[in-house]
Amino acid sequence: MATRHLIIGGGTAGINAIRAIREEESERSEITLVSAEKPYSRMVLPYYLDRSIAESHVYTATARVLADWGVKPLLGRKAAALDVKAGVCTLDDGTKVEYDDCLIATGSSPVKAPVPGADGRAVHSFWTLDEARAVIAELKPDSHVVMVGAGFIAFTILNSILALGAKLTIVEVAPRILPRMIDDTGAGLVEAWLKKHGVAIRTGVKLTKIADVKGRKQLKFASGGDLTCDVVIMATGIKTNLDWLKGSGVTVNRGVVVDDRQRSSVQNVYAAGDIAEGRDRVTGEPAVHAIEPTAQEHGRIAGANMAGKDVRYRGSLIINIVEVCHLDVASFGAWDDATAEAATGLHADRSAYRKLLWRGDRLTGAIILGPSSDIWTTNDVGM
Repeated sequence: MATRHLIIGGGTAGINAIRAIREEESERSEITLVSAEKPYSRMVLPYYLDRSIAESHVYTATARVLADWGVKPLLGRKAAALDVKAGVCTLDDGTKVEYDDCLIATGSSPVKAPVPGADGRAVHSFWTLDEARAVIAELKPDSHVVMVGAGFIAFTILNSILALGAKLTIVEVAPRILPRMIDDTGAGLVEAWLKKHGVAIRTGVKLTKIADVKGRKQLKFASGGDLTCDVVIMATGIKTNLDWLKGSGVTVNRGVVVDDRQRSSVQNVYAAGDIAEGRDRVTGEPAVHAIEPTAQEHGRIAGANMAGKDVRYRGSLIINIVEVCHLDVASFGAWDDATAEAATGLHADRSAYRKLLWRGDRLTGAIILGPSSDIWTTNDVGM
């Protein structure tokens, strides 16, 4: 009897696991995919927003691709419960799917600021294809967009908003932009660069309410003046999609705790992507790295092991890279380690900054920032 693999989640981790299973298995298995949406790449949604690509290019595994892989798709469905003793996953419509092993790759969801009006008209997150469609429908040239949150998620769509001819204001509760990606020096350079490109920025402000005023949106803050705009985009964080695992017996901390084979506390249940808590390659401690490269690697490792191989994962490295108005901004590893030895180089006149952090003779973190036209930002080690 063919092994029955169940893949729960059609994002990067899930699709990479399916590909790895087909590449590594010695005998043909059965694969069932449960996914709330058709498989697509979240990373290309900014290009869909600014019309650089058509919607058809967003999808990663079409019906034909899934058929070629011999995958049974259960699309438009979500996992509701997991019975690890019986080897059965119950879906939100009551369907029960039996499995020999399964991969949990249910990803994450956006979190909106908990303020009155956050769920109102013309207030959007930008995390799913449906949300991208909603933003596209609202956004017009000369629209005024207020982005609530100045983290990595917000910055991935900044270029697209400006490319559509919209006016952009960014508001952030932290004292600086990109607070979880770069330090004060880097943030100062990025803020100055954005202001030169027409982006208004307000940091250290707390949003208290979003109201409708004469067909537009009005944002009120604990201090400082109100903002009036046409569209609000919430980029205030994400949460893992793990509530459905309560009572399953699968150990969950910040994410599903996994070993170096992406296996959970239950022998035949694996986890990958945003919801997996595994080894940080720099610190050696458990961590959740909700980034695309980690999801790709997790999926491949889990898929290979589900196919019968013995493949171990060395751990993930937190990596954030974004380009805004032709300024490259990147951080790696433990870039914020205050106790590490640091070497820095700064050329404020050309918005260039590098910071390397060391533990003994080991490079453990870095910040690299500079115009895209400067070759050192991409392939030069020195300034």
